[in-house]
Amino acid sequence: MMTTNDHIPASLLLVDDDPSLLRLLSMRLEDEGYQVLTADNAERALSLLNTKVISLVITDLRMPDTDGMALFEQINHRRPGLPVIIMTAHGSIPDAVDATQRGVTGFITKPLDHEELRTLLDRALSHHVSSGNAAWRRDIITRSPVMESLLEQAHQVARSRVSVLITGASGTGKELLAQAIHRASPRSDEPFIAINCGALPENLLESELFGHAKGAFTGAVKAQDGLFRAADGGTLFLDEIGDMPLSLQVKLLRVLQERQIRPVGSSETIPVDVRIVSATHRDLKAAMEAGQFREDLYYRLNVVEFNLPGLRERAEDIPLLARHLLRQSAQQHGLNVRGLSDDALQLLTTADWPGNVRQLVNVIEQCVALSPSPVISASLMRQALSENTGHWPTLSEARDEFERRYLVRALKMTEGNVTQAAELCGRNRTDLYKLLKKHGLTAQEIKAG
Repeated sequence: MMTTNDHIPASLLLVDDDPSLLRLLSMRLEDEGYQVLTADNAERALSLLNTKVISLVITDLRMPDTDGMALFEQINHRRPGLPVIIMTAHGSIPDAVDATQRGVTGFITKPLDHEELRTLLDRALSHHVSSGNAAWRRDIITRSPVMESLLEQAHQVARSRVSVLITGASGTGKELLAQAIHRASPRSDEPFIAINCGALPENLLESELFGHAKGAFTGAVKAQDGLFRAADGGTLFLDEIGDMPLSLQVKLLRVLQERQIRPVGSSETIPVDVRIVSATHRDLKAAMEAGQFREDLYYRLNVVEFNLPGLRERAEDIPLLARHLLRQSAQQHGLNVRGLSDDALQLLTTADWPGNVRQLVNVIEQCVALSPSPVISASLMRQALSENTGHWPTLSEARDEFERRYLVRALKMTEGNVTQAAELCGRNRTDLYKLLKKHGLTAQEIKAG
């Protein structure tokens, strides 16, 4: 029997309008240790795919509402890469050839030869496990169909060198997905280098990315290679790409087009072979409309986009993640905390989680550190949740909020006079207008307020 990981048996979905066949085949497969779900029509099958984690589908070819090939097409659209085996009493060589050419995993005729079916299942699930549930995604804990579908697509994309953009709210695990894509790629033995584009001033960020020559600026006492060269042959993860200054966006675009860099203060260009994975919590389309992000760079970075769901959108993962994090934290700190009370788990599953998985990590770690008993109580969980209700901002979010308050204060001090405010801020009028537009502010509104 194949499993989807070390703890969860593979879950099979059987689709057939013959109830006696469904019952018999279910019993046989359950005896071998599989989890089995059944559907007597395509509509029911697709509904289960939306709500359950399915490892493989076995469907009849001829059914009253939708035939097996039409169902396969719909499954392939919703869950690309999910193995599908088609069974039929009307099998023929042309049917089998057509089915496999269109991506069906296997084709088996009725009455079913159980040994033949077992061989098909073993082969299909071993491939699915290697692509969907192996070490490449070891840090991503999930049973969510939404996440499983996203991970299947990520594994498929990982094999190419196309640029990937990962979007989603803060705390959803964008860097974990970037690392997983790197591990699943042919570049997995080469470096994975990450940098937060919103954490450094523009001049330092340019030097960090592209390197600099000796004497390029004050303090440059020796040459530095930069992260593009450090990641050569591997993957460079550009976190918070939406916060990269426009002038650097131009230089990054040139690197992506020409596949070579020019260190700061150097006239030499150096070829680099780097796969770019970038991430942002910002709406880059809105940033483009506001003139804060280059459209040509956006399309270079966003060849494939993965949008990570918030924790509330994958609520079925909360108990799984909580128990995993509890074991991890207790082991790390050498504490005898082994579980959660039912009431504590209920509090977790009904919380809002504005800070997503990052917030869940903080809550569990606090409970583990403070728990006087091996089982975390509801009262301790309630306390941890109340102390971790606020969304802890990223550095770029905090900087944006400070910048907004700073602009409002400067314009209030100058009674809405943009020229005086620009002078006060050490910027020219054009820069100040761009900043006001970025934050949705106008001098007239601030003066009136």
